[in-house]
Amino acid sequence: MTMGPELRTPYPPIEPHESGMLDVGDGNEIYWEVCGNPGGKPAVFLHGGPGGGCSPDHRRLFDPAAYRIVLFDQRNCGRSLPHASDPDVALDDNTTWHLVADMEKLREHLGVERWQVFGGSWGSALALAYAQAHPDRVSELVLRGIFMLRPFELYWFYQEGASLLFPDLWEKYVAPIPEDEREDLIAAFAERLNSPDRETRVAAARAWAQWEGGAISLRPRPERIDSYGDPDYAVAFARIENHYFTHEGWFEDEQLLRDVERIRRVPAVIVQGRYDVCTPPATAWDLHRAWPEAEFHLVDDAGHAYDEPGILHHLIEATDRFAKHG
Repeated sequence: MTMGPELRTPYPPIEPHESGMLDVGDGNEIYWEVCGNPGGKPAVFLHGGPGGGCSPDHRRLFDPAAYRIVLFDQRNCGRSLPHASDPDVALDDNTTWHLVADMEKLREHLGVERWQVFGGSWGSALALAYAQAHPDRVSELVLRGIFMLRPFELYWFYQEGASLLFPDLWEKYVAPIPEDEREDLIAAFAERLNSPDRETRVAAARAWAQWEGGAISLRPRPERIDSYGDPDYAVAFARIENHYFTHEGWFEDEQLLRDVERIRRVPAVIVQGRYDVCTPPATAWDLHRAWPEAEFHLVDDAGHAYDEPGILHHLIEATDRFAKHG
């Protein structure tokens, strides 16, 4: 891995030159924006969570002179409507396959023939699902912090495993759940995240979201934990994540690995932090073994977050190199 001053850093901040709300059906509108070069190579960024929403810094992973950069907030989070912070907003029409269909609607709306798909964490699962469903629409894949919503992955982070590394943060995570209900924490949180009582709902959501915010980076980032505690953000984030995890992403057993054959010829880069506690490297390694044609980087001094220096370096190197592809 390149070290020291040669590590790549984000491109300068930019603003969208186009944005809007797209009606995707089921009473949902998703927020979208386009930045960079209107005539450039199309690329779509898939945020994490699910339920995390996009941020202005996500625009900075691409050369704005080379790319037509598309960002969107997935259903019920970020600037998309209706927002899952409202407990009356049902999530029945928010599944992986709804989001895959939303991406196709957005691609067609923007007049894009093929685009580069960039996804990290949950975004890597959505990127794989989309690419396997629509391989002809994907020019390249850039994947980070690989997550496939397999049962052991969910158990590791939300039941037992990561808890052994972060006992201090774990104590705060489980605090809203009585000890006699902790044998299935995802289920116990589901009940409270959907409670009609605001105080119950917000307390559970903040515990859920800040647990993730605390474990996401290799070194402590207190400001990140604080940002995950905003009540509306936390409720939407936690409700959507918990909804997806309860259903294991609506994936069949090992589906994303099983269907690698559909995307084997798509140029791809996989970037994984060795000390990623949220999505441990075993999952990225399984994908690497199933898909050796994809370029693979295991970054020794990094956790989960995309802005860890070594991870960021490989991500921007990948988008720069792919900018030259047809």
